[in-house]
Amino acid sequence: MRRGGGPQKVKLMHSSLPHTKALWEFCKLFCQCSRTGLPKVCWIPGAAGVLVGHPFDTVKVRLQVQNVNKPMYRGTFHCFQSIIRQESMLGLYKGIGSPMMGLTFINAIVFGVQGNTMRMLGRDTPLNQFLAGASAGAIQCVICCPVELAKTRMQMQGTGEKKSKRKMYKNSLDCLVRIYNKEGIRGINRGMVTTLVRETPGFGVYFLAYDVLTRSLGCEPEDPYMIPKLLFAGGMSGIASWLSTYPVDVIKSRLQADGVGGVYQYNGIMDCVRQSIQKEGWRVFTRGLTSTLLRAFPVNATTFATVTLFLMYMREGGECSIPDSEPPSVQLQPLQTQTQPTSM
Repeated sequence: MRRGGGPQKVKLMHSSLPHTKALWEFCKLFCQCSRTGLPKVCWIPGAAGVLVGHPFDTVKVRLQVQNVNKPMYRGTFHCFQSIIRQESMLGLYKGIGSPMMGLTFINAIVFGVQGNTMRMLGRDTPLNQFLAGASAGAIQCVICCPVELAKTRMQMQGTGEKKSKRKMYKNSLDCLVRIYNKEGIRGINRGMVTTLVRETPGFGVYFLAYDVLTRSLGCEPEDPYMIPKLLFAGGMSGIASWLSTYPVDVIKSRLQADGVGGVYQYNGIMDCVRQSIQKEGWRVFTRGLTSTLLRAFPVNATTFATVTLFLMYMREGGECSIPDSEPPSVQLQPLQTQTQPTSM
């Protein structure tokens, strides 16, 4: 129920901060403060991660979808060199507008759904962390799939050309509009099934790995090595998540890049898998993996550490102004032992 009058104040009380329960409580705060400037603060680490990681993602996509009969790149380092030499540094940032546009929505969905699912499940256990993460990963595919489609198409546009002679798309938004006008809703959701298969277990492993690692490392506020531990846990969680579903990502990239230039090569998921294995063998499912892992550790380390430390800062006396919302006050209780059910 909404109440009239001025904005309510949510006072965040200081408490201890072990492992992933910090993220759980952060999810609640994120949802409650969605009308204030808080999401902008939460957007910063994600945006920084995109800026740092996008060149690695461009290399990953180029390696995943290049023609095996006429390969342009011999490996990760050669791909970096070739893109910079042929397309300048800006070539590494092709398609960055799409993930930047979807970043806020995806973060809001992931943290909101994960937090609400954990509250519904009632206990903070590794299995529930996996289930909550998987739920969040599945639902955010609604945004993630079109975003990655536009990103992939932009990354493949003008390959090997400093100035494209003929640009199919002006930018990421124009890309989605053109695909929609030509192919409709089905077109902008190309690769949805593979995205769902990748993101659902991927996010489950993501939150599960972070929960297990932070429990094992004992990430407590009094620990002088807490920040390195959070960085390590976040980075390794990202690597574990990618390793668990990477073969699916290869197929997703190939399906979403298919049709660039008007030439379609695959009739569906199974046809893509069959052709890929037939032409390149099982090693096809590791194409671009080096670039992915190089990107995964720093990006996810900074994201998880920033989220957790931001919550700690807010607890130490920060205030969040929430207009026309309930409840009028929220107090985060000190977290007890890991085996006890959460109080939220």
